[in-house]
Amino acid sequence: MVRRFGPALITGASGFTGLALARSLAAHGYSIRALVRNGAHRRELEDLGAEVIGGDIRDIGILREALQGIQTVFHLAAVFRRAGVPDSEYRAVHVTATQHLVEESAAARVRRFIHCSTVGVHGDVDPQSPAAEDAPLHPGDIYQLTKLEGEEVARETAQRTGVPITVVRPGPIYGPGDRRLLKLIGGVARRHFFLLGDGSPHFQMIYIDDLVDGFRLAAESPRAVGRTYILTGEEGPTLKELVHEIADVAQVPVPNVRLPVWPFWIAGAVCEAVCVPLGIEPPIFRRRVKFFTNNRWFDISRARTELGFMPRVRLRDGIRLTLDSYRHLGWI
Repeated sequence: MVRRFGPALITGASGFTGLALARSLAAHGYSIRALVRNGAHRRELEDLGAEVIGGDIRDIGILREALQGIQTVFHLAAVFRRAGVPDSEYRAVHVTATQHLVEESAAARVRRFIHCSTVGVHGDVDPQSPAAEDAPLHPGDIYQLTKLEGEEVARETAQRTGVPITVVRPGPIYGPGDRRLLKLIGGVARRHFFLLGDGSPHFQMIYIDDLVDGFRLAAESPRAVGRTYILTGEEGPTLKELVHEIADVAQVPVPNVRLPVWPFWIAGAVCEAVCVPLGIEPPIFRRRVKFFTNNRWFDISRARTELGFMPRVRLRDGIRLTLDSYRHLGWI
């Protein structure tokens, strides 16, 4: 039997995660209002029964309109990493707009506020053991830094205004139709992938369906108020192990080319220095080089114990479903 819940607002609802969350909430009996910056996926959101409001999250008038009658806010809106985006835009969306959204949520008497951050706020974690929510915070770029600042301002503003808040830090997200890990999963499947370094850093991902389940559990659990949760999958393979798994699922040879990291780090620095001021997407980013060197290995014990969060999609199954979608879409 489908349960009925009061209205929920999703910011960033037209993104990959926002759209998946809308589908999940609709299936669990929520009525949904979707705040989108452009018309992307408007029809699909409306087909789910969502009320769609177009506008910029930095517009306080739009926030007030979107929050009318809302009981739960899922704040997912973010600036996607791309060349030429000034630091001020990241701060405007991740920090200032977040503060305004919490303040306006208090005025609208919102009952729960779920704030989406990222495990990236932890930076390169200890390779000896998985990191929990209280691990050191070492953001490595402007995106991660402003996401951390957004967490801080969300908590401070919620405490000041009395809004019951929960912070969620997702791991790297993957699933059917998402392009963020296309270079990895699709690259291995097309035999166009090589490792930088020895492949020893861990890379722990979360399948999209498991992530949106975690968001919903965080919103529905009274115990989650005032808490922060890391949400990732159960399995934390090394990059080498992950590449082997993708190759096995795709039924292709395991990539056997490995190159040293340092030449690509230098090339990334040069490309950024030349391309970014011109608003050109650099062919190599130092951030992309860090993909091969940073450990992303996390402990989800708190979410499992306090929320009942149990990732259901095994890594191998998630890779297969994602690869199937890439083939269907003609991406590989």
